[in-house]
Amino acid sequence: MDTEQLLQDFNIGYQTEGHKHCRPGWVNTPCPFCSGNPGLHLGITIDGKAAYCWRCGWKPLPKAIATLLKIDESRAQEIIRSYGGKPKARKTTQSKILKKPFKLPTGTGPLLDHHKRYLERRGFDSDYLEQEWSLMSTGPVAKLSKADYRHRILIPIYWNGEMVSFQARDVTGKAEVKYKACPKEREKIHHQEILYGHPSRQRETVAACVEGVTDVWKLGHIALACFGIEYTRRQVRALARSFERVAVIFDDDPQAVHQAEGLVSELRFRGVIAWRIPITGDPADLSDDEVEQLIKEVKG
Repeated sequence: MDTEQLLQDFNIGYQTEGHKHCRPGWVNTPCPFCSGNPGLHLGITIDGKAAYCWRCGWKPLPKAIATLLKIDESRAQEIIRSYGGKPKARKTTQSKILKKPFKLPTGTGPLLDHHKRYLERRGFDSDYLEQEWSLMSTGPVAKLSKADYRHRILIPIYWNGEMVSFQARDVTGKAEVKYKACPKEREKIHHQEILYGHPSRQRETVAACVEGVTDVWKLGHIALACFGIEYTRRQVRALARSFERVAVIFDDDPQAVHQAEGLVSELRFRGVIAWRIPITGDPADLSDDEVEQLIKEVKG
């Protein structure tokens, strides 16, 4: 299917490679299934073989096209066939990724003053985070695999006691992409196959599953993050293998609530005692008293 031609003919706005939400080989448009945060979250491969929203997950192509065009799926099937054929001399990202050695960006070092000020504005103790969570920072020049990581807090991701990846959070407020992950070819384990938690975390029976790294910092050792509301099957399996009880604590926007409820269902299917704890706002913004009460609720 010629995805770009289809979207052009039906006056659906889209972007291609070069936009912050777009990967090579994909066409991105606002997701009609999502509510909450705006953005070009729905991607369709240029050859029309797959549709995927990075907030709410995979979508059957006929359903995605039907919802975008506000038609029924049988009509969508006909339209897909009418735009059928092989893609034009462009490749998707489905080819095997050639792995490279794991390393940190150039210019990585201890937290600098402006990184510490950013954390303190967010209500965190920067010295504690640097020591307890091994945070680092990048200066005005920081590169890795041609990606620019300047002026970011570098957040190591550990799995089984080993650093396997990282995220890097912009502190300037000017970058289009707030969180930038380690290039996939450099990761020892892709971060969306695992969970973010304290590197010295001991095996326990209960956990709080949250969205992001700042939520984990706020709740402490009991928390694990799946790097957004879009969890993967491998993350679900990792939770189910490790814990008897899991409280899911996502933000309060409608799509996050929907995803949290889906994660609870997935965990229950695997025999885990799972439940959602509703909160107002973001876990990272809770007061110390609210965090203490929340942890008591998780532990039961």
